[in-house]
Amino acid sequence: MLLVGNGRLITWDSAKPYLSDGCVAIDGNLIKEVGPTAQLKPKYPEARFVDAQGRVIMPGLINTHMHYYSTFARGMSTDSPPAKTFADILEGLWWRLDKVLTLEDVYYSALVPMIECVKNGVTTVIDHHASPYAVRGSLNKIAEAAKLIGLRSSLCYEVSDRDGKEIAKQGIEENIEFIKYCNSANDDMLKGMFGLHASLTLSNETLEKCCEANADTGVGFHVHTAEGTEDLEDSLQKYGKRVVERLADFGILGPKSLMIHCVHVNDKEIDLLQSTSSNVIHNPESNMGNAVGVAPVLDMMEKGIVVGLGTDGYTTDMFESLKVANILHKLNKKDPSVSWVEPPTMLFENNSNIASSFFQKTVGRLVPGALADVIIVNYEPWTTMQSENLASHIHFGMMGRSVETTIINGKVVMEERRLVDIDEREIMAKGRELADRVWKRI
Repeated sequence: MLLVGNGRLITWDSAKPYLSDGCVAIDGNLIKEVGPTAQLKPKYPEARFVDAQGRVIMPGLINTHMHYYSTFARGMSTDSPPAKTFADILEGLWWRLDKVLTLEDVYYSALVPMIECVKNGVTTVIDHHASPYAVRGSLNKIAEAAKLIGLRSSLCYEVSDRDGKEIAKQGIEENIEFIKYCNSANDDMLKGMFGLHASLTLSNETLEKCCEANADTGVGFHVHTAEGTEDLEDSLQKYGKRVVERLADFGILGPKSLMIHCVHVNDKEIDLLQSTSSNVIHNPESNMGNAVGVAPVLDMMEKGIVVGLGTDGYTTDMFESLKVANILHKLNKKDPSVSWVEPPTMLFENNSNIASSFFQKTVGRLVPGALADVIIVNYEPWTTMQSENLASHIHFGMMGRSVETTIINGKVVMEERRLVDIDEREIMAKGRELADRVWKRI
């Protein structure tokens, strides 16, 4: 048994959101009890006690849209002309990178950001993968990496027609075999979804095959939705309908699916997302970096749509994404009073609800029966910290590198900034070696 106590405890439990000197009792991979340190420590005298020393104890963070495969692009230059549009970015960078990845590259390009996730307090990640000339077995490679690091993961392969029908077929098979494996294993640490790239790279024929293959798996779709104007224009030109409308016609929307970005959507599409109880994932830094626009997520949330927060591979630091989501919508609305409530709701409430529905146990809250994902953050509040101002303290005072201890599924994965039983230097060195080779092949 494990106790994490003597700290400012944020639970995200509406009944008891904050304890000034709180403790979490962990039994196996589940939270057994939450309460004052003075009460729990003597109650479990045989438990190992992790002393937070007055720092903040809170649930591990959740990233609901990630691209591990983008890892080797950091610092890379190509001979592509400077990108002027989103299509230029896809064709000149990402679709060149993913084509040269081997299964070994896939493995290490997952290990490296997974280490960063742990060091930034991210304990659950929903990833969206592409490696068109190393499709088969790619999800198992990422799963191997997740098992080694100890990161809770949901994985999928993005099916696309851009590399031909045979590779699209392999993508469908990769998704289905991995989903079936996860369903049979029933592992709290690993789940599968059905990945789709985007409307603009998927024909009606391929979408029909995907929906037919996924009909009886019980899992939803993970798909980029109206990210750039190119996606919208393609759908209107080829099919006479907008992106969300087209996906809805195939039955892809719904409470088990993740609709990523949703930047270029109109009121009718927002109503469709709401009426189908679809989840939307906001990726503010990526949207800004790609200059695709600002997703109308504040309007979506006002209509009751569950909007989560992801990074799209731009970063592994969810605290960073939280800050950017806050200030992006203030700037966009030209109103400093907006966006105080929505980004924390995305990260701490909606990401928790989304992940909990996928993993079938509570994730992202420190409550009895929840999966035991706990982080200790080195933060000393300058002012009074209480239930009513937790989001403000987090927004202005915390960052990923403030995380000093990370516990996932009841196991201490990082303690005082040192990973447990993981040779970080060796993994990083191998990753750099493989990245150099990848750059030469592009």
